[in-house]
Amino acid sequence: MESVNIMTVISTLILVVIVVALFKTAQIVPQRSAFVVERLGRYSRTLDAGFHILIPFIDRVAYRQTLKEEAIDVPQQQCITKDNISVRVDGVLYLQVVDPHAASYGIADYRFAATSLAQTTLRSVIGQIELDKTFEERSKINEEVVEVLDDAAQPWGVKVLRYEIADIVVPETITDALEQQMRAERERRAVVARSEGERQEKINISEGEKTQIINLSIAQKEKQINEAEGKAREIQMLADATALGIERIAAAISAPGGEQAVSLRIAEQYVLQFGNLAKAGNTLILPAELSNLGGAVAALATVLNPPGSTGRGNG
Repeated sequence: MESVNIMTVISTLILVVIVVALFKTAQIVPQRSAFVVERLGRYSRTLDAGFHILIPFIDRVAYRQTLKEEAIDVPQQQCITKDNISVRVDGVLYLQVVDPHAASYGIADYRFAATSLAQTTLRSVIGQIELDKTFEERSKINEEVVEVLDDAAQPWGVKVLRYEIADIVVPETITDALEQQMRAERERRAVVARSEGERQEKINISEGEKTQIINLSIAQKEKQINEAEGKAREIQMLADATALGIERIAAAISAPGGEQAVSLRIAEQYVLQFGNLAKAGNTLILPAELSNLGGAVAALATVLNPPGSTGRGNG
């Protein structure tokens, strides 16, 4: 019985040794991962994704590195701005292992080192700018932090991709002062905008009045020109009509019987005008030749046809 128990124990030990050997021999590396293998305590090789066989009790996986992009939270810390304002800033750091060997042997803990360096770099960058600029230039602050971290992390086999400021907390007193400043700035902008609107309104009104005055003056000028042209045209037409009438009268007088008709017309007008004088007043002055109406008409005819005239009526 004792020999049977001893054999059972030995068999169990051999089975355990075989299982452990198989476990240490066969290694499956996941995708986007890298295993650093040491042989007898010294670096041997880096295993990529896939199935690998190791020498039991001689080779061992010393480090398991992920090649994925990692997001590391940078704890909130207190920073002093250039204008001596205390603010609390936290952020998120994004990095990736590009050299598993350097990440394993170049530094003990690259995550802790990157986080600490991000905090110190951020304090240095915040100390170079004023409080107002910390809100306006977040992208610039992020770029400067990434530049410093990336240079420092190259020996660690780590690539710093980006850094993002998550939040900036300022004291309540500073917050109240900033709100008052922003309120005053908004009021100033409102006053400026209102004054600009009033100024533009006055300019528009004056431009409209100027345009109206110019249009009225142009209209008045055109009106005067049109009236002058109309009067000139009227005078010209009256002159043409008068000249045409005179020509026709002269032609009528020169025609046979024209002088007798003129004499008769003169006599009629002579008598008509004396009749109008008698109606206009109680006093009437009669010429001495009124008794000889024919003589007066003849005298007027003589004026129209002076001696030596070649009128056809004297023919």
